[in-house]
Order: sequence, then C-alpha cells, then structure tokens
Amino acid sequence: MRRTVQWLLLSGLLLCLPFAQARDQQVHPLATVSVVQLPPEARDTLQLIQRGGPFPYARDGITFKNRERILPPQQIGYYREYTVRTPGVSHRGARRIVCGVVPECYYSADHYRSFQRIKE
Repeated sequence: MRRTVQWLLLSGLLLCLPFAQARDQQVHPLATVSVVQLPPEARDTLQLIQRGGPFPYARDGITFKNRERILPPQQIGYYREYTVRTPGVSHRGARRIVCGVVPECYYSADHYRSFQRIKE
C-alpha cells in the first residue's frame, strides 16, 4: 500500500514536470520591431541608452527582474529598464525599453505585459 502511494505521488510529479517546465520557458518567440517603427520618444530613449545617458528619470537604469518571464531568462541584474516618455502624461507612463547587453533591447508599450525585440 505504502509503495503504491509513493509510486502514485512520484508518477504524478513526473507527469506535471513537463507542464511546469513549459510554463517557465518562453514557448513563443517575441515579435520584433525595427527602430524606425518605434515611437519617436522610444527612439530618443534608445539613443540615450546607447550614449550612456544622461537619463531624465531617476529610476532609469534600474535592474529589471523579469518577473513576468516574458524575456529570455537571465541572471538578476542582466536587464535594465528605461522610461519612454509618453506625451500628455505627467508621470512616467507605461512605456519602457528594457536592455540586456546592448544592442539586446526590448520595447514594452504596456508596462511589461508584452515586449517586442528591437532590431537595428
């Protein structure tokens, strides 16, 4: 009886493992966007990133932890986030660029709900 219970528990865990792995791994590749397709404010932010600043927002350049697990998995500290100004908004708004090792950068127009890989 005890061995049967152990076997059932183990087999249940093994059956769940592929689903847990698939959930943690990105199944669909990210869409891409060319620099010329970005909004002008995103192009401005991208130029600031490439020059190393100065950045207009105090939180620009902080670590992006990839909690959403949309971007490719990396060590904490690999990604940095930068604000993309939104015309008509008095706060930081929802638009961001997140970069690993430049030129690996991603654009989010909806505060990390989705990303597009920026291609040169």
